[in-house]
Amino acid sequence: MKKAELKTPTILLNMKVIKNNIEVYQELCDKNGKELWPMIKTHKSREILKMQIEAGATGVLCGTLDECEMCCDIGLNKIMYAYPVASRESIDRVIELSKKSDFILRLDSVESAKMIDEVAGAERVTVSYTIIVDSGLHRFGVDVEKVANFANQLKEMKNLKLRGISTHPGHVYGANCEADLDKYIIDECETLRRGKELMNSVGYELEYITSGSTPTFSQAVKDENINVFHPGNYVFLDTIQMSVNRATEEDCALTVYATIISHPKEDLFICDAGAKCLGLDQGAHGNTSIVGFGKVVGHPEIIVAGLSEEVGKLHVHGETNLKIGDKIEIIPNHSCSTANLCSYYTIIEDDEVVGSIPVDVRGNSFKRI
Repeated sequence: MKKAELKTPTILLNMKVIKNNIEVYQELCDKNGKELWPMIKTHKSREILKMQIEAGATGVLCGTLDECEMCCDIGLNKIMYAYPVASRESIDRVIELSKKSDFILRLDSVESAKMIDEVAGAERVTVSYTIIVDSGLHRFGVDVEKVANFANQLKEMKNLKLRGISTHPGHVYGANCEADLDKYIIDECETLRRGKELMNSVGYELEYITSGSTPTFSQAVKDENINVFHPGNYVFLDTIQMSVNRATEEDCALTVYATIISHPKEDLFICDAGAKCLGLDQGAHGNTSIVGFGKVVGHPEIIVAGLSEEVGKLHVHGETNLKIGDKIEIIPNHSCSTANLCSYYTIIEDDEVVGSIPVDVRGNSFKRI
């Protein structure tokens, strides 16, 4: 089947491009002697995860406990959960994961640590953790100058095992150009260097010092202190990555395939892909360099200026050869959001449709009550 014969809207995944992205990032880790534990919230797919493992990834970072359980079910041993837990239901799931795998969660409060320690004690299970250190996102995490004190507070909890420290330099998504990236890379690397120094000074040996984001990866991977990296978006890449020169159109593996269905004004076309395909993300954490809601491949004169749920407004700036009935590919601003809005990826190689990959760990989809 030819790509042009597909119904629209459809979420396309270019197999050659995603394989290349996976190989490039894995090779950078291998070259620098680092482990790659990718963040799989980007794709939420066991098939894509298997591609990452086959390329050399030695563990995984998950954004939901559903994702953790999927990884455990397919036999992956090193599973890290990016966040703390505090409900009994989630703690019970953490306990089960700790029984079946080398599971590590992240902590930044004594209160949740006590809750987990109590249940773990009753179940006679040791739960591993890393301490979240705030490197500038100001979301989760303890201040780096307080990390050793925090570790000492958790030291008396006999059913918890400290494995290291972690951060996420997510504030990098406020960068408006490539030149902005250096300050975020410094935040990431210096925070973890200082955290290691303070922990070592009071006798803690850290097995893992972990971090990661796609925009900072190519430089931070050279850091001598960080030994595990967690980029996620790198498998697909997107308009946000293009805005900081971490991708070109040719590097973006995931696109939304749409048809031009209306031409109500000379400078306006309407396509049949809207917010339920592209999402409404225009850049996280204050990014002002993103114009519109995606980039139309091969058509720099078009801006995706507005989205309803099912349709998109395409404004023309200059001359265009587009017409009603034409099919276009749109690179989303944030591919993670688009992936979470679909149930499967349609796989293309060149202009041929060769299959599909399910998005099988999306929004409580892995296990049902």
